[in-house]
Amino acid sequence: MDSVLQTKKTPYVMLVVLFIGAFVSFLNNSLLNVALPTIMVDLGIKDYSTVQWLATGYMLVSGVLIPASAFLMTRFSNRSLFITSMAIFTLGTALAAYAPNFEVLLSGRMIQAAGSSVMGPLLMNIMLVSFPREKRGAAMGVFGLVMITAPAIGPTLSGYIVQYYDWRVLFEMILPLAVISLLLAIWKSTNVMEQNKNATLDYLSVVLSSIGFGGLLYGVSSASADGWSDGVVLTTLIVGGIALIAFIVRQLKMDEPLLDLRVYKHPMFALASVIAIVNAVAMFSGMILTPAYVQDVRGISPLDSGLMMLPGAIIMGIMSPITGKLFDKFGPRLLAVVGLAVTAISTYMLAKLQIDSSYTYIIFIYSLRMFGMSMVMMPIMTNGLNQLPTRLNPHGTAINNTAQQVSGSIGTAILITIMNSVTKSEAKDLMAGVDPATLTEASTASLTQHALLAGIQYSFYVTLVINIVVLVMALFVKRVDTSAEAVSKLEQQNNTSSKPATV
Repeated sequence: MDSVLQTKKTPYVMLVVLFIGAFVSFLNNSLLNVALPTIMVDLGIKDYSTVQWLATGYMLVSGVLIPASAFLMTRFSNRSLFITSMAIFTLGTALAAYAPNFEVLLSGRMIQAAGSSVMGPLLMNIMLVSFPREKRGAAMGVFGLVMITAPAIGPTLSGYIVQYYDWRVLFEMILPLAVISLLLAIWKSTNVMEQNKNATLDYLSVVLSSIGFGGLLYGVSSASADGWSDGVVLTTLIVGGIALIAFIVRQLKMDEPLLDLRVYKHPMFALASVIAIVNAVAMFSGMILTPAYVQDVRGISPLDSGLMMLPGAIIMGIMSPITGKLFDKFGPRLLAVVGLAVTAISTYMLAKLQIDSSYTYIIFIYSLRMFGMSMVMMPIMTNGLNQLPTRLNPHGTAINNTAQQVSGSIGTAILITIMNSVTKSEAKDLMAGVDPATLTEASTASLTQHALLAGIQYSFYVTLVINIVVLVMALFVKRVDTSAEAVSKLEQQNNTSSKPATV
């Protein structure tokens, strides 16, 4: 099946249309966090936990819908699925851009998330079927350019717009791009993926998936603010965990599961998935801890801190296609080991940052870390997907996207909790050696600053341990055989163990 699909002409026009839509979707995902305080003031919202739902709600909807993307890509044509998703995303963007109040704005964000949730898995699947396995590295490298660069430049762009323009511009600049992508999809998109029109949706799996992933994501996102002992946090985490276990058990017993977890029978996919999950924790933590250091310890403005991270984003964007070509030539292990070694060294350097570390030095370390990470994710992920038969591609990509989002959120929440705990402990120790009568506003601020620095440094050391764990795992990665004989054997084995799809 794989070879039949790939003898067709590569749908470059279709891929360009998808790249535009995916870029807009990924960019939108990271634009709003910097703007939340401004929106809070403009719409008269008194509680920060309320305005935070613009980010939390988006994440929850995406987390709930991404697991269902495997079924959607199997049941519906890629053309109709992309047009529908883009239309929903465009509607949500328009609502958010011209929202008269917070309720409409939140509704717009939720609708945006519903539309964008399938875009990443859909684009990745079309890339997989459009290129032969031995050339997927270069193709997925270009995909990585979109997946990594768009969210990386979001905070910088958002900081600039919020500082000099109205927050609504964040949506108004996305809207025409979304409309153009939608019109191009209607005009130029074609069907390149096989579909099974007889596929049925197991509604109980959808319910369990929604409660499981939704509960975990909501619980960990609330834990960083409310604490892990909060009643609501504990309840949602426990209910989410139970539902997730029930979901996993049900998927393993079904002939046509919503999310086929049997992909983990393929050892290189399983190892790639574990590496991606653990690495997501390290990657997302750096994106949270570095701004905390830059803005709260060093006192650098949000716009300048965003600009500080821009070189790292540009490096990741430049390296992604290069890494893809290197993967096709050398395989994943060398790239992953070198990349993770660079990441570990730069993480150690971040843990050694001081109160007076220079602006240029911070840019250098962060850019070095982004350079290291650019050599890891896409090669490892592509190698794992190369071991899956074509039929399981939608399930593999859906599992990867879901696992990374959940693990990234959980890891970030845990590291923020560690940072806050160490900060409080350090502040208490520093205050114990000072006479309260001698404290001034400036000296109190200095003590707080040093305590926060200690918390951030400790959290980076924890991240360094995570980096080293992933580095050890990468030593066991083996290059998947993508020869015609190996692919043919893989597809034949899959065809004997599954019913043929109706095309």
